[in-house]
Amino acid sequence: MTMESLPNFEEVNIQKYLEVIQRRWLPLVGIFSIAVTFGCLYAFSLKPSYKAEGSLMIKTNRSSSLTGLPQDIGRLEALNVNDNPLETQVRVIGSNPVIEKTINSLKLKDSQGKPLSIPVLAEQLKIEGIKGTDVVQLSYKGGDPELAAKIVNEVIDSYIDLNIKANQNEALTAKQVLVTEVPKAEEIVRRAESKLRLFKETNKIVVLEQEATAAVDTISKLGNQISQALAQLDDVKGRLEQLRSEAQVDSQQGVIASDLSQAPGVQKVLIQLQETESQLALERTRFEPEHPTITNLEEKVTALKSLLKERVGQVAGTAQITEGSLQVGQLRQSLIADITRAQAQRVGLERQIGTLLRQQDAYIKRANNLPRLEQSQRELERKLQAAQTTYETLLKKRQEIDVAQNQKIPNARVISYALIPDKAEGPRKILFIVGGGGIGLFLGIIVAFGLDLIDRSVKTVKEAKEVLRYSVLGVIPTQGRNAKDPSSIAGLDRAIPKIIGRDIPYFPVGNAYQILQVNLKFLCSDKPLKSIVITSSVAKEGKSDVSANLAVTMAQAGRRVLLVDADMRHPIQHHIWGLPNAMGLSNVIIGQASLDTVVQEVMPNLEVLTSGVLPPNPVAMLDSQRMATLISSFGRDYDLVIFDTPPLSGIADAAVLSTLTDGILLVVRPGVVDLNSANAAKEFLTQSGQKVLGIVINGVNTKNEPNNYFYDNKKRQIEQDLVSSSLTKFSKER
Repeated sequence: MTMESLPNFEEVNIQKYLEVIQRRWLPLVGIFSIAVTFGCLYAFSLKPSYKAEGSLMIKTNRSSSLTGLPQDIGRLEALNVNDNPLETQVRVIGSNPVIEKTINSLKLKDSQGKPLSIPVLAEQLKIEGIKGTDVVQLSYKGGDPELAAKIVNEVIDSYIDLNIKANQNEALTAKQVLVTEVPKAEEIVRRAESKLRLFKETNKIVVLEQEATAAVDTISKLGNQISQALAQLDDVKGRLEQLRSEAQVDSQQGVIASDLSQAPGVQKVLIQLQETESQLALERTRFEPEHPTITNLEEKVTALKSLLKERVGQVAGTAQITEGSLQVGQLRQSLIADITRAQAQRVGLERQIGTLLRQQDAYIKRANNLPRLEQSQRELERKLQAAQTTYETLLKKRQEIDVAQNQKIPNARVISYALIPDKAEGPRKILFIVGGGGIGLFLGIIVAFGLDLIDRSVKTVKEAKEVLRYSVLGVIPTQGRNAKDPSSIAGLDRAIPKIIGRDIPYFPVGNAYQILQVNLKFLCSDKPLKSIVITSSVAKEGKSDVSANLAVTMAQAGRRVLLVDADMRHPIQHHIWGLPNAMGLSNVIIGQASLDTVVQEVMPNLEVLTSGVLPPNPVAMLDSQRMATLISSFGRDYDLVIFDTPPLSGIADAAVLSTLTDGILLVVRPGVVDLNSANAAKEFLTQSGQKVLGIVINGVNTKNEPNNYFYDNKKRQIEQDLVSSSLTKFSKER
C-alpha cells in the first residue's frame, strides 16, 4: 500500500510544477527568447582572437650545490604544509611588478593612446600551473598575433629578471644584517672567554674534572693515613702508660731525672755533697755539735746543697726535683728513656693526626665546592660555546651570501617561448548562444514560479475544491471570444457571455452543462429543485454565463425554465439575449408592470425576466414580501427558476434571495477569484447558514488540469460514468 502511494505522491508534485510552467509559459518563453537573443548578439559581436602560449619550469636554485652553499638560499617553499610552491610562483608571475615591467618594455597602449593599465593586461593574461608538474603555462589572447607572442615572452623574461634581482636583494639584505651582527658576535665571544679565564684564575682551576678525581683519591688516602696514625697512637699510649707504671714517674720528671743523672756538674756536686754529708755524720759521732769541724762540715754541706740546687735549676728549670731523683739507676734510666721516646712518639702521632685531619677537611671543603664550581664553569663554557657557534655561523653565512650575491641564476627555466600563432582562435559562438538559452530558461523558470507564488488567485479545480470544500457539480471549460465586441456597447466593461448552440459549438461546453444538469437533478431527487440562486465570490467569474447556459440546457431537456436577472446593480442578461430592459423585475416588484408583460420568451421552454430599472436599494426590494410572492408564483408556472444575482463580495443580494429559494449554486473561476475572496465567501455562507447546493467551476483551461477526463475523445463514456457515479451517490444518501 505504501509502495504504491509513494510514486503517486511524487507524480503529483512533478505534475504541480508542470502546471505552474503551463500557466506561466508566456513570461518563461519571453525571458528565454530575450536571453537567447542577447546571447546571439554577443556571440556575433565578438571578434576573432589569437592565442599565444609559453611555459616555464619552476625549480629551486641549484647553483648553491655547485658553489658549496646551503640550499636555503633561493629555495622555494610553500606557505602551508599542504600548499604547492608552484601556486605561489603563479601569483608572482601575474603580480603587478611583472605586468608593469612588461607594459613598459613593450610600450603597450590602450585605445586612447595612454599606457595600458595593469588590470587590463592581467585580465587578458592567463597563468596556470599544470597539476602534477612544476610547469607553469602562460597564454594571452588578442587580436594581434605578433603582439600576443611578444607579451607572453616579455612576461617570462620580466619574471626571470625580477626573480634574479629578488634573490640578489635577499642576499644583500641578509648581508647588511650580518655586517652588523658579526662584530657583535665576536665581542660576545671575547667577553665569554674573559669571564671563563677570570673564573679559573679566581678559583685556581686548571682542569676541574681531574682535580675532582684527585681530591677524591686524596681524601681516601688521608682517611687511610689517619686510621693508621690513630692505631699507632693507641699503641703508643698503651706502652706509655705501662712504662710510667713501672718507672713510677711521669715522663717529664723522668726526662729531667735522666738529664740530671747524666749532667757531670750536678753529679760531681752531688757526690761531694754525699761525701760531705757522710763525713759530717761520722764526725758527729766523734764531736759535739758545736765543734768547729762539725760546723765547717755543716757549712760545707749547706754550700754544696746551694750549689747543687743552682745546677739542678740550670738543668731542670723550675721543676721540683727531689734529691733522691738526682741519681737514677741504669734500669730506671732505661725505662725513663723508653718513656721519653714513647712520649715523643705520642706527641708526633698526635700532631700527624691533626695535620692529616686538617688536610682532610680542606680537601673535603674543596670537594664539596667543586660541583658549584663545575656548574658555574659549565655555564660559562656553554655561553662561550654558544657565542662561538653563533659567531662561526654568522661568519660562514656572510661568506656564503657574498658568493650568492654574485649569482645570476633564477628559480625558473624557460621550457618554450611563445610562437606567433598562425591560426585565429575564434570565439565559440554556439556556447554563448546555448549559455544564453540555459540562463534564459533558468531565469524564466524562476520568474514563472515567482509569479505563481505572488499570484494569490485560485488557479486550478483542485485548489477550488480545497478552499471552498463544496461538492463540484460541474466543470465548465473556457470559451472563445464572443462575436459581439463589448466595446461596441456603451457602458459595458466585460465580454458578453456566449450561448451554446447559438454562439459557440455544443461540444465541449454543452456536455459540461449536461453534466451540471444531471448533477442538479439527482442532487435532490425526492423533491426536485424549483428555484436556485447563482452567484460568485467576486465579479467576472461568469455567473451570468453559467445562469444563461444552464437555463438553455434545462430548457432543451424539456423543462419550463424562467431566467431572472436579479443583478440590479450590473445586469447583463438583456445584453445576452438582445432584449430591452426598460421594464423588468424591479418594475414588477413595485407594481409598475405585470409579470406577463415583462417576461419574454427567448427560446422554447425558456423565458427571461430582465432586471428592469435599477433601483437605489436592491436589497430592500429583494427582501420584500412582494418578491416572496413572486417567487411563489414562479414555482407554480415554471419547472425551474434561475436567479442571476450579484457576487457575494460586500453584497447581500444573493444571501437574501437564497432564503426564498432551494439553494445557492456558487460559480468559481480559476485565475479570477483569489484565495482571500474565496475564503471570505466560504466564511460568509457558513456563518449565515446558507444552503449551498455546490460549486460550478467555470472557465477551466483543460490543458492546465492534470485530471482532464471531461473533454477527451471518449466523452460519452465518461459522461455515462459521471451519471452513474451521481446515481450511486444518490442511492447511498437515500
